[in-house]
Amino acid sequence: MAQIPYLDVQNLSKSFGADIMFNNISFSIAEGQKIGLVGQNGTGKSTLLQILTGHESKDDGKIIYTNDIRVGYLEQQPKFDPQESVLDACFNHQGDPEKVLKAKQVLTQLKIQNLDQPMGQLSGGQQKRVALANVLLTEPDFLILDEPTNHLDLEMIEWLEGYLGRGNKTILMVTHDRFFLDRVCNTILELDNQSIYTYKGNYAYYLEKRQERMDNMRAEIQHAKNLYRTELDWMRRQPQARGHKAKYREDAFYELERVAKQRIEERQVRLKASNVYIGSKIFECQYVSKAFTDHKDNPKVILNNFYYNFSRFEKMGVVGNNGTGKSTFIKMLLGIVPPDDGRFDIGETVRFGYFSQDGLKFDEQDKVIDVITKIADYIDLGSGRKMTASQFLQFFLFTPEQQHNYVYKLSGGERRKLYLCTVLMQNPNFLVLDEPTNDLDIQTLQVLEEYLQDFPGCVIVVSHDRYFMDKVVDHLLVFKGEGEIKDFPGNYSQYREWNRMETKKEAENKAKEPKSEKKNYHHDDRRRMTYKEKQEFATLEKEIEALEKEQKTLEEQLCSGTLSVEELTEKSKRLPQIKDELEEKEFRWLELSELK
Repeated sequence: MAQIPYLDVQNLSKSFGADIMFNNISFSIAEGQKIGLVGQNGTGKSTLLQILTGHESKDDGKIIYTNDIRVGYLEQQPKFDPQESVLDACFNHQGDPEKVLKAKQVLTQLKIQNLDQPMGQLSGGQQKRVALANVLLTEPDFLILDEPTNHLDLEMIEWLEGYLGRGNKTILMVTHDRFFLDRVCNTILELDNQSIYTYKGNYAYYLEKRQERMDNMRAEIQHAKNLYRTELDWMRRQPQARGHKAKYREDAFYELERVAKQRIEERQVRLKASNVYIGSKIFECQYVSKAFTDHKDNPKVILNNFYYNFSRFEKMGVVGNNGTGKSTFIKMLLGIVPPDDGRFDIGETVRFGYFSQDGLKFDEQDKVIDVITKIADYIDLGSGRKMTASQFLQFFLFTPEQQHNYVYKLSGGERRKLYLCTVLMQNPNFLVLDEPTNDLDIQTLQVLEEYLQDFPGCVIVVSHDRYFMDKVVDHLLVFKGEGEIKDFPGNYSQYREWNRMETKKEAENKAKEPKSEKKNYHHDDRRRMTYKEKQEFATLEKEIEALEKEQKTLEEQLCSGTLSVEELTEKSKRLPQIKDELEEKEFRWLELSELK
């Protein structure tokens, strides 16, 4: 690939008063590079993007773009004229039906249906999706994206993953979605300690090389070192786990269910010894129904005669597309929204801690430490372990200096982190977390994952962060819409693989169904395979077989213990690429098999 420099940054510096964001940082971005920018909240990631796009001034340094390059920028909080329509907010397509059609296709993928609706009537999340569509539709040479996966459901995230991963797009993005970083990016830039570090690889490669850097510097606190080492061990296990093509027959599903129950039982034994008391009765969702009426007077079913009995020390994930009722479900559990029918029977010992999408309103003149000590001076972690308010803030990566900062100085991510600390500091025994990962940096996510894994109580998490869900939850409630909810005994990656195999099996069974012998002399409007599609179908079968063979060989080599470090790195990078290629080709195979 020809390395044409799209952007060259030389000795860039920025500070706000006495707070130095970065000092004399330099890096370049070449054509075709897909770069993820990571770093703790407050290190200046969004500020850097704003400087690169001219929305914020720099103190010193040079920013040099290739002549005539077109840059598309997705802001973290885009602003629109509330009176203009969705389509006009994308761009003016009058007289260009082809571009209007493309706009409709992209907006439909992002679940924006009414193109004539005024922007002022859209939620903040919907406006962010329109802004994302706007950037993608202008087809710039260079995409700069600030948190592109925020406010996207899992289906949209996977679509965007595929869209950005294809072709020779040049991208610089801030995201804390680690699966997204791993599957889309080929370079990681890390802002740390007012400097910038470059890692030529995906997120898994970054973890490994960052650990080496921190070990060499020996300047990181031991707690953070252990977090990264644990994360790296987990990532090393993942390619093999994700790479295996699970043949989820019914017996495999029951095996998942058995393992999930075993994990809950083991946790019950381990945590019963803690002095954070929660009784055996948690909550019972007794045949609950709930429906809303939309603006067109159409009923929208959220729950339909739904029953569920929640176990002690259970950690449950709630996933599904936007608008299927996930947040409404937990608001009914918390008594904020009443059900139409049925009831939630809550145990007497349950003390909820609720982290909502809306967040907490702080007094801007309070110091960070004061926000926490107003709740409690210390937190009881169970088993005789206690932390003072200051220790607890430090555990969640607020340094002693930051603890004495005023709230108004905090970045958006730091405010979300402080809000999370206020929820945890109330010492609940049942945590209900609605999109807790939005705007949190990766290090904070690692701390939160560690905290939740050892939390001596119950947890329900609504999240679109697949990586986070895989590490924290035992099983899922999958909201499919129109009141259909599936209880799946496993994490999100296992569910996705199971669902993919089920879809493929259904398509194969449908293809094997005997054709009706009754002749139909009327017009048959079902589309048939073209000659070109038949050729593609045959080629796909060969390509899928070859990729599966390559995948198996790679897995055997990676497990052999005979590879050099360079070979191990190279083959570890290739394995997730094979998986993505397989998914894309198998999905296309399914589409064509419907026409066969």
